[in-house]
Amino acid sequence: MQLKLGVRVVDGVSIVDCRGRLLFGDEASALRDTVKNLLAETKNVVINLADTTYIDSGGLGTLVGLYSSAQHNGGMVKLAKLQQRVVDLLQVTKLLTVFDVYDSEDEAVKSFAQRATA
Repeated sequence: MQLKLGVRVVDGVSIVDCRGRLLFGDEASALRDTVKNLLAETKNVVINLADTTYIDSGGLGTLVGLYSSAQHNGGMVKLAKLQQRVVDLLQVTKLLTVFDVYDSEDEAVKSFAQRATA
């Protein structure tokens, strides 16, 4: 299934809903362009991967690149609602130690407020 993206804002945090497969090529480029545009506006982005069934190496590279770009520009990208297959992939690649990962979108959004008050 081709990657479909939806964008919404909750409590000042941009949420990108990903549905389908995050693959090298058009899918990864679409996610990269979407998140980079959002980071220029809000600085805080949650990527909701609840409906993402597969991520290849290009998709992983895109997530890492977005994480780095956000940090470099004073923002943050966090991941939410990962399927077990995606959790396993991040664990094997040791990227689970890099990303802030949350079980729910609500927890991810609230974590930005907690970071601001800390």
